[in-house]
Amino acid sequence: MRLHLRSSLVIFCALLAVFVFSQPSLAADKDLKIGFVYVSPIGDGGWSYAHDIARQAMDKMPGISTSYVEAVPEGPDSERVMLQMARKKYDLIFATSFGYMDPMLKVANQFPNTIFMHCSGFKTAKNMGNYFGRIYQARYLTGMVAASMSTSKVIGYVAAFPIPEVIRGINAFTLGVQSVQPDASVRVVWTKTWYDPVKEKEAAKSLLDVGADVITQHQDSPGPQEAAQEKGVYSIGYNTDMAKFAPRAHLTAPVWNWLPYYEKIIAEVRAGSWAPRADWPGMAEGVVDIAPFGPMVPQEVQEKVLAKKAAIIAGSEKIFVGPLKDQSGTVRIAEGVVAPDSDLLSMNWLVQGVIGTTE
Repeated sequence: MRLHLRSSLVIFCALLAVFVFSQPSLAADKDLKIGFVYVSPIGDGGWSYAHDIARQAMDKMPGISTSYVEAVPEGPDSERVMLQMARKKYDLIFATSFGYMDPMLKVANQFPNTIFMHCSGFKTAKNMGNYFGRIYQARYLTGMVAASMSTSKVIGYVAAFPIPEVIRGINAFTLGVQSVQPDASVRVVWTKTWYDPVKEKEAAKSLLDVGADVITQHQDSPGPQEAAQEKGVYSIGYNTDMAKFAPRAHLTAPVWNWLPYYEKIIAEVRAGSWAPRADWPGMAEGVVDIAPFGPMVPQEVQEKVLAKKAAIIAGSEKIFVGPLKDQSGTVRIAEGVVAPDSDLLSMNWLVQGVIGTTE
């Protein structure tokens, strides 16, 4: 019996050693060369800009050098860019768009000593992790603001692609709207773009034409914000504080602060403790927040929203709690049930109160 246990222990230790030494590792005092791949221009004021703010801060850290390639289309072009970085012996590569997932996985398999991190996807490998943030928490709060400022009870949502990330945000925003005005509706228009200022602005105008008096968005450009201001109505931005693009319209925005997460990954890489996994930090971790309120938002609305934010951070307030029905009236989340992350990450249905489809 003792011999059997000893043999099992030897085998276990050998397997553990294989696992540990198969992970990419770097000396603690080694300078890190880090690359970023962006889907849109960093001057967009949106998604790529938010990541690049963090990158610039990282570039000032001791022993860190960073570089980036912007406006890289999803697909073969992204694979080419990541290959170039890997061949130049980058230690860590961040790819920040959903469509980069499979190209990154392909490159990661060819360069086992490089660490790859994919933002907004779901696949991992021995040297590749994925990450996103619970931006739906902030979208709920901005839905509360939008409803508080709407008189038509019609709110327009200019959406990018019908993937779970975007659908989840629409639903969270709508639930925030309904917590203030239960009979309000959220009208969705899909642009099938991440960054197209002209197309996204035109989509916003189409929503304004059907009575929306608040416009929100899930794209990188400030086009929808500009459309709202030109019409004399309100808007909710995305990614960063877009108030400078539409100061008379901009109420607030769900915003990103990627630096705390990126600092965490760098520390793990230096310590040799990094391991592939799926990370999903939120407001409690400081990765997700809302932008400052515009001066037109009443103090009582601000206080109500900030109280809800505090409850979300404390963990006492969950966004997706049943009963929740889809557009057809079918119960998707039963009464009293908190939707698990697996359901949120695969969400492909819209809640009641949304006017639009998932196509």
